[in-house]
Amino acid sequence: MNLRVVHRTTFTYAGKAHDSFNEVRLQPLRDPLQHCREFQLELTPSAATREYEDFYGNTIHYFDVAAPHTKLIIEATSMVDTVPTAERPAVPVVSAAALEVAPEREMLAEFYTSSNYVPLDVELWREAQDALAVGRADVWSDVRRLGEHIYKTFAYKPNSTGVNTRAPEALKLRTGVCQDFAHVLLGLCRSVGIPARYVSGYFFNDTRRPREIEASHAWIEAYVPGHGWAAFDPTHNRAADDRYVKVAVGRDYADIRPVNGTYRGAPTRSLKVEVTVRETAAPVAV
Repeated sequence: MNLRVVHRTTFTYAGKAHDSFNEVRLQPLRDPLQHCREFQLELTPSAATREYEDFYGNTIHYFDVAAPHTKLIIEATSMVDTVPTAERPAVPVVSAAALEVAPEREMLAEFYTSSNYVPLDVELWREAQDALAVGRADVWSDVRRLGEHIYKTFAYKPNSTGVNTRAPEALKLRTGVCQDFAHVLLGLCRSVGIPARYVSGYFFNDTRRPREIEASHAWIEAYVPGHGWAAFDPTHNRAADDRYVKVAVGRDYADIRPVNGTYRGAPTRSLKVEVTVRETAAPVAV
């Protein structure tokens, strides 16, 4: 699938801001399932950007705006080609016992232990035991069962949680948005020994209403020996397919914040984020 993504973030200040320094994680990753063909970052006020790759392989652009300004606009435009769902390799059947002795497991320790948004609270472990009450199966089947459990027992409700809500709090509320669903699923997977990481990105909604504004999305990837990272979206209760665009990965939301920065001056009056994901024609071969 050929997708065009526009992600626009607008900060409006109650006066003048200055000495603004920002880091953004907005450029889609390149991996065997997707190719970021083009990426453009436009800033208002204009500023020079530099970039580096973080520990998890995410591309980070950073810039500063020293002069006074009343508004900061960050607009990222990406052209991404995703591998058709039918052409993606199937996730193999790997037992929990095989995962335990996989030689690469020791390299994944940060993905099956506590993190900032996903402290491994005993209640997460109990929830995982309830979800897998009939017994363990293979790793990928367990991930799907845990994700389905969240889908069936949680309510999707915007504004019921905040950007700083952690997995144990979302579990207690049993409500939230995609970030919360992903954090809880990370907690359930990790509590039963399955390495799992947070994914930020976009989802192409082909049933959207005209002029409807979309939003960023979040899901998880679990590690399956012999396959690598396999993606599951608990918000929609399905494996990620060719409609998903992956932007960044990490232990949890703290590692993949799309826009993060500091500035001096007047307080922020408003923050507006607009995302559109559209299917485009395939690129012409030359």
